[in-house]
Amino acid sequence: MKTAQVSGNKIVIKEVDDIKLDGRRGAIVRVLGCGLCGSDIVKFREKIVGDGAVLGHEIVAVIDEIDSDTSFKKGDKIVTSHHIPCGECVYCKHGNVSMCEHFKSTNIRPGGFSEKVFVSEEHLKNVAYLVPSDMTDEEISFYEPLGCCVRAIKRCNLIKGDKVLVIGLGSIGLLMGEGIKALGYKVYGCDLIEERIALGNKLGIESYNSLNLDEFDKIIQEKSGGKYGGIDAVFMTSGADKALDVALRVVRKGGKILVFSSTPKNTGYPNNEVYYKELTVLGSYSPSPKDLKDSFDLLTSHRVNVKHLTTIYPLESVQQAFDDTVANKILKAYIKIS
Repeated sequence: MKTAQVSGNKIVIKEVDDIKLDGRRGAIVRVLGCGLCGSDIVKFREKIVGDGAVLGHEIVAVIDEIDSDTSFKKGDKIVTSHHIPCGECVYCKHGNVSMCEHFKSTNIRPGGFSEKVFVSEEHLKNVAYLVPSDMTDEEISFYEPLGCCVRAIKRCNLIKGDKVLVIGLGSIGLLMGEGIKALGYKVYGCDLIEERIALGNKLGIESYNSLNLDEFDKIIQEKSGGKYGGIDAVFMTSGADKALDVALRVVRKGGKILVFSSTPKNTGYPNNEVYYKELTVLGSYSPSPKDLKDSFDLLTSHRVNVKHLTTIYPLESVQQAFDDTVANKILKAYIKIS
C-alpha cells in the first residue's frame, strides 16, 4: 500500500506492506481521503516528527476488514477521529481531555495519508460514525476539526447576547465562526486577505480587514455598542504574532481571549493588561467524544456549511498541498487517496 512519509524536508510516497488485523479488535479501513490539518504542517516544518512518520488524521474511509462488537460492518463508509480520552484521570475529570496520557497515546495507524489504516475497537466505539448519504467525503472530513472548534466554544462559556470576534479567517477561523453562529452567538471576523473576508461575509460572519487597527477598532466598538463597548470574547485562530495586538485592542474589560493557535515568536499576553482589565486568557486544543458528536450533528444537519473551503489533491501531490497551504494559496487541502 502507498503511504506519504516524512523524509527530511520533504514528504514522499512510499510503498509498504499492506496492514492486516492480525487478531486485533477493530477494523482495517481503506482511506478515501484525509484533510490536511494545521498541526500536520507544524509537525512537519518544526521537525516534531521524524523520518518515516505518516501524518494526517482527518479521515473518511471504508471498512475492508473488521472484528468488532459494534454495529459497523465491512463496506461501511465511516468518519472517525484519532484520539480517545480515558475519562478517569485528573485531566479528564477537570475537562482537560486533550492533556490525558491515554488520549495522546491513541491514534489511527500508521496515519491518515495512507491507503489503509488500522482503527481500533476503542475508536469504533467512541468516535466513529457512519457517513450520511447526502454528505460528500470532503464535507464530512471536517468532523474532527469542527469538533476542536466546538470544544473551544464550550470552554469559553459564552452567554446569550455575547459578541464574539474571530481573528484569522483561514479554514479553522471560518469553521470557528460558523460554529459560533450556529450555536446562537453574534460573530464578527477579521483578516488581512480580502478573499477570505469576502468568504466570511458570504458565510454569515460579518468580516472586516484589520490592517488599520485604529479603523478596525472603531468599527468594532460601534458594532459592540453600549457603554461597555468591546468584544466579549476573542477567538485567536490566526498564527500571527500581531494578532495579539488586535485581540488586546478590541476585547472589553473583563472579556475573554480564547487561544486556538500557536505563534512564531511564542510571545505572551502582557501581565498588566490581564491584571488591570481582569481578562481571561484560556487555551483549547482537541475535542472530547461529546464535542465530536456535537460536531457530527452540526455538519449532518447542515447548520455549518463547509462546501467552499476545500481544494482536492491526489496523494501523489501531498507535498504540493502542504506548500500551497503554507503559501496561503488555498484554505484547506483534502488529500484524495482512493
